[in-house]
Amino acid sequence: MSNAPKVIHPRSGHGNRQAHSWRRELVELAALFLAVGLAHLLATLLGHADPGPVVLVGLGVALIVGSAIHKRMGRRPARRAATALPVDGGAGSPMALWRIRMRVVERPGQLAAVAGAFGRLGCNILTLHIAPTGSSAITPAGCDALDEFIIEAPRDLTLDTLAGALTEAGGHGVVIVPAQVKDLTDPGVQAFVLAQRVGADPDRLPKAMAELLRAPQVEWRRPGDTVDEGAELNTTMVISVNPDRALLIRRPELPFTPTEAARAAALTAAARQARYTSPA
Repeated sequence: MSNAPKVIHPRSGHGNRQAHSWRRELVELAALFLAVGLAHLLATLLGHADPGPVVLVGLGVALIVGSAIHKRMGRRPARRAATALPVDGGAGSPMALWRIRMRVVERPGQLAAVAGAFGRLGCNILTLHIAPTGSSAITPAGCDALDEFIIEAPRDLTLDTLAGALTEAGGHGVVIVPAQVKDLTDPGVQAFVLAQRVGADPDRLPKAMAELLRAPQVEWRRPGDTVDEGAELNTTMVISVNPDRALLIRRPELPFTPTEAARAAALTAAARQARYTSPA
Protein backbone atom coordinates (compact mmCIF):
# COMPACT_ATOMS: atom_id res chain seq x y z
CA MET A 1 0.00 0.00 0.00
CA SER A 2 3.00 2.16 0.30
CA ASN A 3 4.39 3.59 -3.08
CA ALA A 4 7.79 5.18 -3.42
CA PRO A 5 7.51 8.72 -4.77
CA LYS A 6 8.36 9.10 -8.40
CA VAL A 7 10.11 12.40 -9.07
CA ILE A 8 10.24 13.75 -12.60
CA HIS A 9 12.70 16.57 -13.22
CA PRO A 10 10.74 19.57 -14.49
CA ARG A 11 13.41 20.40 -17.11
CA SER A 12 13.81 16.93 -18.61
CA GLY A 13 12.58 15.55 -21.93
CA HIS A 14 11.49 17.30 -25.10
CA GLY A 15 10.81 20.63 -23.39
CA ASN A 16 14.38 20.75 -22.10
CA ARG A 17 15.81 20.25 -25.57
CA GLN A 18 13.58 23.01 -26.98
CA ALA A 19 14.60 25.48 -24.26
CA HIS A 20 18.26 24.64 -24.76
CA SER A 21 17.98 25.16 -28.55
CA TRP A 22 16.15 28.49 -28.07
CA ARG A 23 18.82 29.82 -25.73
CA ARG A 24 21.61 28.77 -28.06
CA GLU A 25 20.02 30.53 -31.03
CA LEU A 26 19.48 33.64 -28.92
CA VAL A 27 23.15 33.71 -27.88
CA GLU A 28 24.26 33.22 -31.49
CA LEU A 29 22.05 36.09 -32.60
CA ALA A 30 23.44 38.30 -29.84
CA ALA A 31 26.98 37.41 -30.85
CA LEU A 32 26.14 38.33 -34.46
CA PHE A 33 24.77 41.72 -33.39
CA LEU A 34 27.81 42.28 -31.24
CA ALA A 35 30.25 41.38 -34.02
CA VAL A 36 28.51 43.64 -36.58
CA GLY A 37 28.34 46.44 -34.03
CA LEU A 38 32.03 46.17 -33.23
CA ALA A 39 32.92 46.17 -36.90
CA HIS A 40 30.79 49.24 -37.51
CA LEU A 41 32.26 50.91 -34.40
CA LEU A 42 35.73 50.34 -35.73
CA ALA A 43 34.75 51.96 -38.99
CA THR A 44 33.28 54.92 -37.09
CA LEU A 45 36.47 55.37 -35.10
CA LEU A 46 38.30 55.62 -38.40
CA GLY A 47 36.30 58.72 -39.34
CA HIS A 48 32.59 57.91 -39.86
CA ALA A 49 29.86 59.28 -37.50
CA ASP A 50 26.88 56.94 -37.18
CA PRO A 51 24.83 55.83 -34.06
CA GLY A 52 24.16 52.39 -35.58
CA PRO A 53 27.16 50.64 -33.97
CA VAL A 54 26.15 51.77 -30.51
CA VAL A 55 22.63 50.41 -31.02
CA LEU A 56 23.88 47.05 -32.32
CA VAL A 57 26.40 46.65 -29.50
CA GLY A 58 23.73 47.55 -26.94
CA LEU A 59 21.30 45.00 -28.38
CA GLY A 60 23.94 42.30 -28.34
CA VAL A 61 24.90 42.95 -24.72
CA ALA A 62 21.25 43.11 -23.65
CA LEU A 63 20.45 39.78 -25.31
CA ILE A 64 23.44 38.07 -23.69
CA VAL A 65 22.56 39.43 -20.25
CA GLY A 66 18.90 38.48 -20.70
CA SER A 67 19.82 34.92 -21.69
CA ALA A 68 22.03 34.54 -18.61
CA ILE A 69 19.27 35.84 -16.31
CA HIS A 70 16.69 33.50 -17.90
CA LYS A 71 18.99 30.53 -17.44
CA ARG A 72 19.53 31.33 -13.74
CA MET A 73 15.82 31.92 -13.10
CA GLY A 74 15.00 28.60 -14.78
CA ARG A 75 17.13 26.70 -12.29
CA ARG A 76 15.49 28.11 -9.17
CA PRO A 77 12.09 26.33 -9.43
CA ALA A 78 13.83 22.97 -9.72
CA ARG A 79 15.80 23.58 -6.53
CA ARG A 80 12.70 24.90 -4.81
CA ALA A 81 10.68 21.84 -5.88
CA ALA A 82 13.38 19.53 -4.54
CA THR A 83 13.31 21.14 -1.10
CA ALA A 84 9.49 21.06 -1.05
CA LEU A 85 9.32 17.24 -1.01
CA PRO A 86 7.57 15.96 2.14
CA VAL A 87 9.84 15.11 5.05
CA ASP A 88 7.48 13.87 7.73
CA GLY A 89 5.66 10.75 6.58
CA GLY A 90 7.55 10.61 3.28
CA ALA A 91 9.45 7.67 1.87
CA GLY A 92 12.65 8.78 3.58
CA SER A 93 11.13 9.19 7.05
CA PRO A 94 12.05 6.62 9.71
CA MET A 95 9.22 4.14 10.20
CA ALA A 96 8.71 1.16 12.51
CA LEU A 97 6.98 -2.15 11.73
CA TRP A 98 4.36 -3.41 14.20
CA ARG A 99 2.18 -6.48 14.32
CA ILE A 100 -1.22 -5.70 15.84
CA ARG A 101 -3.95 -8.12 16.85
CA MET A 102 -7.34 -7.27 18.32
CA ARG A 103 -10.89 -8.57 18.55
CA VAL A 104 -13.63 -6.61 16.84
CA VAL A 105 -17.35 -6.84 16.29
CA GLU A 106 -18.19 -7.87 12.74
CA ARG A 107 -20.49 -5.09 11.59
CA PRO A 108 -20.61 -2.67 8.64
CA GLY A 109 -18.17 0.21 8.96
CA GLN A 110 -16.05 -1.36 11.71
CA LEU A 111 -13.00 -1.96 9.52
CA ALA A 112 -13.31 1.56 8.09
CA ALA A 113 -13.23 3.00 11.62
CA VAL A 114 -10.05 1.06 12.42
CA ALA A 115 -8.42 2.10 9.15
CA GLY A 116 -9.34 5.70 9.90
CA ALA A 117 -7.59 5.48 13.27
CA PHE A 118 -4.43 4.24 11.57
CA GLY A 119 -4.62 7.02 8.99
CA ARG A 120 -5.00 9.79 11.56
CA LEU A 121 -1.80 8.61 13.27
CA GLY A 122 0.18 8.50 10.03
CA CYS A 123 0.29 4.69 9.89
CA ASN A 124 0.25 2.58 6.74
CA ILE A 125 -1.48 -0.83 6.67
CA LEU A 126 0.73 -3.39 4.91
CA THR A 127 -1.20 -6.61 5.54
CA LEU A 128 -4.53 -7.58 7.06
CA HIS A 129 -5.82 -11.02 8.07
CA ILE A 130 -9.27 -11.60 9.54
CA ALA A 131 -10.07 -14.83 11.41
CA PRO A 132 -13.57 -15.61 12.66
CA THR A 133 -13.74 -16.55 16.33
CA GLY A 134 -17.36 -17.64 16.58
CA SER A 135 -20.69 -15.94 17.14
CA SER A 136 -20.93 -12.80 19.25
CA ALA A 137 -23.02 -14.71 21.78
CA ILE A 138 -20.09 -16.88 22.95
CA THR A 139 -17.05 -14.61 22.60
CA PRO A 140 -15.79 -11.96 25.04
CA ALA A 141 -17.10 -8.40 24.71
CA GLY A 142 -19.54 -9.51 22.03
CA CYS A 143 -16.79 -9.84 19.43
CA ASP A 144 -16.78 -12.37 16.65
CA ALA A 145 -13.64 -11.62 14.59
CA LEU A 146 -9.91 -11.42 15.20
CA ASP A 147 -8.13 -8.84 13.05
CA GLU A 148 -4.37 -8.92 12.62
CA PHE A 149 -2.50 -6.07 10.96
CA ILE A 150 1.09 -5.43 10.06
CA ILE A 151 1.65 -1.71 9.79
CA GLU A 152 4.42 0.79 9.43
CA ALA A 153 4.17 3.72 11.83
CA PRO A 154 6.21 6.80 12.66
CA ARG A 155 8.95 5.94 15.14
CA ASP A 156 7.89 8.72 17.47
CA LEU A 157 4.38 7.26 17.81
CA THR A 158 4.03 5.70 21.26
CA LEU A 159 2.38 2.31 21.66
CA ASP A 160 0.02 3.68 24.30
CA THR A 161 -1.24 6.28 21.82
CA LEU A 162 -1.65 3.65 19.11
CA ALA A 163 -3.44 1.18 21.40
CA GLY A 164 -5.72 3.92 22.73
CA ALA A 165 -6.73 5.03 19.25
CA LEU A 166 -7.53 1.46 18.18
CA THR A 167 -9.57 0.87 21.33
CA GLU A 168 -11.59 4.01 20.63
CA ALA A 169 -12.14 2.74 17.08
CA GLY A 170 -13.74 -0.46 18.42
CA GLY A 171 -10.81 -2.80 19.09
CA HIS A 172 -10.77 -5.10 22.13
CA GLY A 173 -7.75 -6.76 23.70
CA VAL A 174 -5.29 -4.87 21.51
CA VAL A 175 -1.87 -6.55 21.37
CA ILE A 176 1.08 -4.83 19.69
CA VAL A 177 4.45 -6.53 19.11
CA PRO A 178 7.40 -5.72 16.85
CA ALA A 179 7.24 -7.12 13.32
CA GLN A 180 9.87 -7.97 10.73
CA VAL A 181 9.91 -7.68 6.97
CA LYS A 182 9.59 -11.47 6.61
CA ASP A 183 6.24 -11.24 8.43
CA LEU A 184 4.82 -9.68 5.26
CA THR A 185 4.98 -13.07 3.50
CA ASP A 186 1.53 -14.47 2.76
CA PRO A 187 0.80 -17.17 5.40
CA GLY A 188 -0.78 -19.56 2.89
CA VAL A 189 2.20 -19.40 0.54
CA GLN A 190 4.60 -19.77 3.43
CA ALA A 191 2.77 -22.81 4.80
CA PHE A 192 2.92 -24.48 1.38
CA VAL A 193 6.67 -23.85 1.02
CA LEU A 194 7.39 -25.13 4.52
CA ALA A 195 5.27 -28.26 3.92
CA GLN A 196 7.39 -29.06 0.87
CA ARG A 197 10.52 -28.48 2.93
CA VAL A 198 9.61 -30.91 5.72
CA GLY A 199 8.32 -33.39 3.16
CA ALA A 200 11.79 -33.50 1.65
CA ASP A 201 13.55 -33.47 5.02
CA PRO A 202 11.28 -34.31 8.02
CA ASP A 203 14.09 -33.51 10.49
CA ARG A 204 13.58 -29.83 9.70
CA LEU A 205 10.12 -29.80 11.30
CA PRO A 206 11.07 -27.86 14.49
CA LYS A 207 12.79 -25.11 12.53
CA ALA A 208 9.97 -24.95 9.99
CA MET A 209 7.40 -24.80 12.79
CA ALA A 210 9.24 -21.88 14.40
CA GLU A 211 9.25 -20.06 11.07
CA LEU A 212 5.59 -20.79 10.37
CA LEU A 213 4.37 -19.50 13.74
CA ARG A 214 7.06 -16.84 14.31
CA ALA A 215 7.67 -18.63 17.59
CA PRO A 216 10.93 -18.03 19.49
CA GLN A 217 10.75 -21.34 21.39
CA VAL A 218 10.17 -24.74 19.74
CA GLU A 219 11.50 -27.84 21.52
CA TRP A 220 10.90 -31.55 21.82
CA ARG A 221 8.77 -33.01 24.60
CA ARG A 222 7.44 -36.44 25.40
CA PRO A 223 3.66 -36.78 25.46
CA GLY A 224 2.47 -36.23 29.00
CA ASP A 225 5.37 -33.98 30.07
CA THR A 226 4.23 -31.00 32.10
CA VAL A 227 4.35 -27.50 30.67
CA ASP A 228 4.50 -24.13 32.32
CA GLU A 229 1.13 -23.75 34.02
CA GLY A 230 1.79 -20.07 34.71
CA ALA A 231 1.95 -19.20 31.02
CA GLU A 232 -0.62 -16.83 29.60
CA LEU A 233 -3.62 -18.44 27.95
CA ASN A 234 -2.97 -19.73 24.40
CA THR A 235 0.71 -18.76 24.40
CA THR A 236 1.83 -22.40 24.65
CA MET A 237 0.91 -25.16 22.20
CA VAL A 238 1.77 -28.87 22.23
CA ILE A 239 1.51 -30.84 18.98
CA SER A 240 1.93 -34.60 18.88
CA VAL A 241 4.30 -35.74 16.13
CA ASN A 242 4.42 -39.48 16.84
CA PRO A 243 3.70 -41.70 19.84
CA ASP A 244 7.07 -40.88 21.39
CA ARG A 245 7.59 -37.21 20.62
CA ALA A 246 5.69 -33.96 20.65
CA LEU A 247 6.62 -30.38 19.90
CA LEU A 248 6.27 -27.75 22.61
CA ILE A 249 5.83 -24.31 21.05
CA ARG A 250 5.88 -21.08 23.04
CA ARG A 251 5.16 -17.52 21.94
CA PRO A 252 4.74 -15.51 25.14
CA GLU A 253 4.13 -12.12 23.55
CA LEU A 254 1.29 -13.15 21.21
CA PRO A 255 -1.35 -15.88 21.84
CA PHE A 256 -1.89 -18.51 19.16
CA THR A 257 -5.09 -18.44 17.14
CA PRO A 258 -7.19 -21.45 16.04
CA THR A 259 -6.07 -20.76 12.46
CA GLU A 260 -2.42 -20.98 13.48
CA ALA A 261 -3.07 -24.20 15.37
CA ALA A 262 -4.64 -25.69 12.23
CA ARG A 263 -1.61 -24.67 10.13
CA ALA A 264 0.75 -26.21 12.69
CA ALA A 265 -1.21 -29.49 12.64
CA ALA A 266 -1.11 -29.55 8.82
CA LEU A 267 2.64 -29.01 8.80
CA THR A 268 3.11 -31.81 11.31
CA ALA A 269 0.96 -34.11 9.18
CA ALA A 270 3.21 -33.39 6.19
CA ALA A 271 6.26 -34.44 8.21
CA ARG A 272 4.47 -37.52 9.53
CA GLN A 273 3.45 -38.52 6.02
CA ALA A 274 7.10 -38.35 5.01
CA ARG A 275 7.79 -41.04 7.63
CA TYR A 276 9.17 -38.65 10.19
CA THR A 277 11.60 -40.29 12.61
CA SER A 278 12.32 -38.61 15.93
CA PRO A 279 15.96 -37.77 16.81
CA ALA A 280 17.80 -40.01 19.18
